[in-house]
Amino acid sequence: MPVFVSIPLTVAPLLVYNLLAFSLLGDTGGDPWQAPILTMELVSGARFTLVVGDLMILSGLVLLFIELLKATRTGVSALTDHILSTLVFIAYLVEFLTVRAAATSVFFTLMAISLVDVIAGFSITITGARRDFGVSPHDSSR
Repeated sequence: MPVFVSIPLTVAPLLVYNLLAFSLLGDTGGDPWQAPILTMELVSGARFTLVVGDLMILSGLVLLFIELLKATRTGVSALTDHILSTLVFIAYLVEFLTVRAAATSVFFTLMAISLVDVIAGFSITITGARRDFGVSPHDSSR
């Protein structure tokens, strides 16, 4: 299996966030995460506006879903996936604590999505391993 399959998809929002935060969008003095992408008038008469920050969080959730599907795989690649996911979360955490441009609710939410990826990945793998080896809490053979 190619190595790039083990790369956690939650790294993509981290890279896009940094690209936007440190590009010309971040130099305008405004909040780049509040820039509208889509505005539409709803039947109710309300106006819905999708902003860049909302799109970043939505993309992070979609990628988390895909990562959860990947976590159901078994084998040696599962361990690599978990290690890399943990490293991505650590990168989020370090950047959140040390970089001024990362001190936003959008970044914090993306970091939380990365943490859920780490915890869910380990939990799903452990549950799958118990099922594969027939280990249960009520196993009387031990």
